[in-house]
Order: sequence, then structure tokens, then C-alpha cells
Amino acid sequence: MSAWLRQHRQAFGAALRRLARAAGLLSALVIGVALALPAGSYTLLESLRGLSARLTLEPQLSVFLPLDAKRSDVEALGARLRADSRIGAVRFVSREDALKELTQVQGISEVVAAIGRNPLPDAFVVSAKVDGLESLAADLGKLPGVAHVQADAAWARRLAALGRMGRVGLGLLTGLLGAALVAVTFNTIRLQILTQREEIEVSKLIGATDAFIRRPFYYFGLLQGLAGGVVALAIVAGALALLNREVQPLAASYGSAFRFTFPTPGDALAIVLFAAALGWLGAQLSVSRHLRAIEPA
Repeated sequence: MSAWLRQHRQAFGAALRRLARAAGLLSALVIGVALALPAGSYTLLESLRGLSARLTLEPQLSVFLPLDAKRSDVEALGARLRADSRIGAVRFVSREDALKELTQVQGISEVVAAIGRNPLPDAFVVSAKVDGLESLAADLGKLPGVAHVQADAAWARRLAALGRMGRVGLGLLTGLLGAALVAVTFNTIRLQILTQREEIEVSKLIGATDAFIRRPFYYFGLLQGLAGGVVALAIVAGALALLNREVQPLAASYGSAFRFTFPTPGDALAIVLFAAALGWLGAQLSVSRHLRAIEPA
């Protein structure tokens, strides 16, 4: 058991020394740069998905009344809305409550104070049971006492659809770049095998097993992938810092604390392990292909 552990320790040390050379570090940098694109895209999508999750995606309409609407008009319209079979739920928002919510947005309270009066009308927020919001909105807009009808969640649903499309594109991009990273490791290991051909032949002559010869190359591919994953996370962290420097003032102007967040520890670990797995796979393919052709004369 101790001899087996010693062999693995020696193979790991040899792979680490190879990685420390300029060619190994350059390959790890190439892997990191290529992996940073899908990793960064995943991070941006996750941040936007968290933002859209806080938005309502139910098919809703806002039915606004005139500013001079009487209480009897409000009650009559509410009764008609609740009696409509296409409407699931009806919620009344008074102009006072709407103003109170609006003034919580940074900078709006000063605008309202300058106006000197409440510019908002009473409104009903209705949840539709049907998908055709446009036709329902057109019908509600013809009701007496209705000033304007607005679809509230249509843009949020479009954002969610774009997010789903983005995740599909991210999956395709990850697959393509993953294949490219395997090819990078494959070629790097191939060059090392060709460089050490005579050494490998001598090792086989004195009785070295295939596992003993393959082991350093496997470790090298694994370590190169790990280093590439760490480089990718460093690139993502730097890019997010630059983006957040511009996003935070914009979000603050809307009274929001939104910012792009770095991947969670679990996601970051998954990215590094994914890169390591790609490196090991490239080494496995290259070693299996090229070592078989090397036999001592």
C-alpha cells in the first residue's frame, strides 16, 4: 500500500513540475480564458434569473379609472370585473396606496412634492384565467368608467423566455468550448509523449507497467484543468467587479440594490471540477491513442 501511495505521490509531483513550466502554464491560461466565457455567461444568467424571479409572471392587467372617478363608479366597476368569468382575482389599489408605494422609490417623493397633488388614479389589478391578454384588455377598456388598461406581466414573461433561450445557448456554448478544451489537453499530452518517447521506451524495457507510465500524464491533465478552472473564476471575478461598478449607480437610481453576484461556492467548485474533468478526459484520450504506438525496439 505504501509503495502504491509513493508511486502516486511521485507521479503527482512530476505532473506538477511539468505544469509549472511555461508551456503548461500557457495551456492552463488558454483553458481558463475559454472556460471564462460560459462561466461568466452562467453567472450573468443566474443573477438575472434571481431578478426575474422577484417579478410577477402571472397574466395580470391593471385597469385604471379616471382621476375624478366617484366611489360608486369604483364599486360598480369592481362588481363587473369580479363577475367576468375570464378573470380569476381582483385587487383594488387606491390612489393613496399607489402614491405611498411610489414615493418609496428614490427621487420620486421630490417629484410628487413639486406637483403638489396626487397624480395617480384608482386602479384594479386583475389576474386573468386566459392567455389572450390583448383581447381581454381590449374588452375591459370598453367598460364604462375605465380610463386605461395595461398588461403588467407581459414584459416579465418575455424576460423569462429570453432567459430560457439564453440557458439553451449557454449549454451549446459549453459543449463546444468543452470539446475545444479537451482538444487542447489532448494536443498538450501528445507533445509531451513525443518529447519523452525514448524515456518511455526505456521504462518499458526495464519492466514499467502501463499504469505507471500513464499516471503522470493523467495527473498533468487533471492539474491543468484545475488550474484553468481557477483562472476562469479569476477572470469572472474581475469582469463582475467592472460590471458592478457601472451597474450599481444605475440600480440605485431605481431604488434597487441589484448587482451581479459571484458564483456560489458550490457553483464555483462545480466549474473547477468540470474543468478538471475535461483535462483528465483529454489526457485519457491522448494517452490511450499515443502510448499504444510506443513499443521498445
